[in-house]
Amino acid sequence: MSLVDNSTSISFLIDGEEIPFVKGQSILQAALAAGKYIPHLCYHPEFKPNGSCKLCTVKINGRPGASCITQAEAGLSVESDTPEINDKRRTLLQMLLVEGNHFCPSCEKSGNCMLQALAYDLGVMSPHFPQIFPVRLVDASHSDILLDFNRCILCEICVRASDEVDHKNVFAFSGRGITKHLIVNAESGRLADTDFLATDKAAQVCPVGVILPKRMGFTIPIGRRKFDERPISEQMEKVADAAGIAIRESSP
Repeated sequence: MSLVDNSTSISFLIDGEEIPFVKGQSILQAALAAGKYIPHLCYHPEFKPNGSCKLCTVKINGRPGASCITQAEAGLSVESDTPEINDKRRTLLQMLLVEGNHFCPSCEKSGNCMLQALAYDLGVMSPHFPQIFPVRLVDASHSDILLDFNRCILCEICVRASDEVDHKNVFAFSGRGITKHLIVNAESGRLADTDFLATDKAAQVCPVGVILPKRMGFTIPIGRRKFDERPISEQMEKVADAAGIAIRESSP
């Protein structure tokens, strides 16, 4: 059964494909619900979108805009899967990959990492810019959680989760521009000196390998993980499930 009554539904176009939507949905939400993949990193359905990663940027009636913060409207013409836009997405990914420690073969998140999966899907197979090598210490002070700040991509999902769901404000950002980095909201700067728990929402939402549970490393072997199976863009059922969205069934 379709989630939208096609006789009365409103729609817009993405790459020439008709996408039905419900009033109040963003372009990204409507696309995911319709089974149309738009690359994204910082979007999570439980939190207010902020358009920080810009991976979901599309052309809307010929003008660029972040699809996660742009409301769907009837009659819009959206371009997403084009050589020009995907080339810009590759540049953004290349910048993220050299800005921190993203040595995938040694990372516990390998195979479950959205940054890695998007890089593979868009054909980013090697660094394009010089490695920056920022100095960011690992925080192993907490009994159950390890923080590797060198993998942070500044998506802000953990900050929003800790604020909006956990109501603890454990995480925040410090600095501006190239010096911007994730910090722990404690006088000591240590996670152990907060009320953070491994069951907190903020512990579950990192799309890369910053927030890692201890004593659970490599329980699923690399090669058998979520994004090892197929490219992320071909796993709409998993992407939509992770985004808390039900994919609409095709009308008969």
